[in-house]
Amino acid sequence: MPAPDAKSATTDELIIVSCADKVATICLNQPNSRNALSSQLMSALQETFTELGTRDDVGVIILEAAGPVFSSGHNLKEVIGDSRKKTMLALFNQCSEMMQTIVNCPKPVIAKVNGVATAAGSQLVASCDLAFASNTSRFATPGVNLGLFCSTPMVALSRNVSPKHAMEMLLSGEFIDADHAARIGLVNRAVEENELDETVQSFAARIASKSALTVKTGKTAFYKQLPMNLEDAYAYASEVMAENMQTLDAQEGISAFLEKRDPKWQDK
Repeated sequence: MPAPDAKSATTDELIIVSCADKVATICLNQPNSRNALSSQLMSALQETFTELGTRDDVGVIILEAAGPVFSSGHNLKEVIGDSRKKTMLALFNQCSEMMQTIVNCPKPVIAKVNGVATAAGSQLVASCDLAFASNTSRFATPGVNLGLFCSTPMVALSRNVSPKHAMEMLLSGEFIDADHAARIGLVNRAVEENELDETVQSFAARIASKSALTVKTGKTAFYKQLPMNLEDAYAYASEVMAENMQTLDAQEGISAFLEKRDPKWQDK
């Protein structure tokens, strides 16, 4: 996928993609609609995450947004326009597939949140592997206030924060601030707004400097072992580590450590 210059992109583009130094950035570019997750935007995101996941020049992906709203969730005009069960099921299934594409992407995905994330917007943050937010950002799952419980956002939310914290957000529909989101584990860290870009770029660069094969192995294993019982998880993780040890990068990394030099990754 080409990497257009964000400065020259038009507001007609659903997303803007750029790449430098093994760090790809996807920017939601619909500020006038509060970056609502329309069917078109979700299709663009799913296609982009799938494509970036195959690129050798990409080691990590940052997801950010233009404007003061990271994402307001589903486009309610689209939802109310045709609320037949068949149509709604297709829309929510599309959203679920897109979120799973992020989880299944072999590249780590970092949400960079500088604004409001509500409903499926909070789900989007929770679906990313890591998330950093400016301390002015806010999060909510307010569907209960509209008579439409945030059931699909609940899936990602409940896999990131404790059940009671998840239920508090889901049942109250109220906003929480970034510091609270960090305390409960929805985001990794809340930082000053003027520090957000540097914080995310620095962390992304750190990940991008690792063996891409090792990172892919680790991310895949992390999500696969989560639903397993303790015994099965350890058996699976032992198999993964034994297999990982057969790679050239593992041999190189250990040798470099013992020889007190920087490793030279081959991603093999």
